[in-house]
Amino acid sequence: MYTIIVYDAAPKRGAKLLKFLRQHLLWVQNSVFEGEVTEAEFEIVKAGIKERINKEKDSILYYQFDSQNYTTRGVIGVERNETDSFI
Repeated sequence: MYTIIVYDAAPKRGAKLLKFLRQHLLWVQNSVFEGEVTEAEFEIVKAGIKERINKEKDSILYYQFDSQNYTTRGVIGVERNETDSFI
């Protein structure tokens, strides 16, 4: 499944989320990640996020799609990270 994750967290926890999420998804912009993951991988990502956030103060949004083929992605301005370089 294709997944987009967006987070808003305090700087210290945000840095930990950044480091963790970069291991699983493509970092496309500040606090924004996307990429193809399996159901099992997504469960690992969710568990890792839960370990690193304060559930009373931080906010994480995620969007799931059956495939990247069913989405349109546009950029206005600077492309921070080319998605086609994802391995």
